Amino acid sequence: MPARHAFAAVLVATIWGANFVVIERGLVGVPPLVFVALRFLVVIAAIPFVARPSGPLWKVLVVGAAMSLGQFAFLYSSLDAGMPPGLASLILQLQAVFTVVLAAFVLAERPKAIQWVGIVMGVLGLAVVGIGRGGHIPICALLLTMAGAACWGLGNVLVRRLKVPGGLGLTVWSGLVVPLPLLALSAWLDGPAVVAHALTNLTLVNWLSTAYTAVLSSWVGYGIWNWLLHRYPASEVAPYSLLVPAAGLLTAFLADGERLTVAASVGGVLLVVGVAAVSLGPRLLLLFRDRRRRVQREAQVSRSSS
Repeated sequence: MPARHAFAAVLVATIWGANFVVIERGLVGVPPLVFVALRFLVVIAAIPFVARPSGPLWKVLVVGAAMSLGQFAFLYSSLDAGMPPGLASLILQLQAVFTVVLAAFVLAERPKAIQWVGIVMGVLGLAVVGIGRGGHIPICALLLTMAGAACWGLGNVLVRRLKVPGGLGLTVWSGLVVPLPLLALSAWLDGPAVVAHALTNLTLVNWLSTAYTAVLSSWVGYGIWNWLLHRYPASEVAPYSLLVPAAGLLTAFLADGERLTVAASVGGVLLVVGVAAVSLGPRLLLLFRDRRRRVQREAQVSRSSS
């Protein structure tokens, strides 16, 4: 991958990592479910310009119910409940673990040995993070973030189960299922008057945060990411996604002075390594085996020629 394309991948990871702080800033004065609905109202504005994924629309909406509605409803609610944005960017990467575990049940896909190791490391890392939260993070906020990761993982499995093409088209069209249900749910939970007041008193910060999450994170981010996946093997592009929590933690430190406890830092390292083993381990082992076989063949040819 040329340097400029690698830079584009790093840029996307940075945009997605900073997304958590931007969401936290934008939540001021707006119920979290209303803010998610507002984000996706902007996202679906791109429908006239983005081709719909092939297949029945209901499949796209089912995926969207998990990947868009569920994931972001829980994530925004966790941030509103006191989850630090940097730590949220880290915990959300558990989606890779949830994807493998759910795929084992729904798709009967048996995880590789290295993926089981990654799952154990990820769960252990999460446990250490939970223990190391130091009383500053409400347990409900941690659980909400985990629920968001689980919904993301379920969405990944549904994409494969229902054979729905991914990419920007899925991001935009699946957003159709988000605004009305979340506005209705927020009206029930927070009250119609609170929802109406929030929507009629949006600040510049609310709008800028919405523009960042909808335009930069969704349109630009997924647009560049899908372009890279179209040009290069997933094994070359996917590792850059591991930079998202690093960017999230750095942004949270610069913006809020957020620091992890020692225990949370150790748990975070275990979690990221576990996620890497789950998502990249099988590919790396396959590449290692192919390289070893190639070296063995070359050695055999060399001995036979001599």
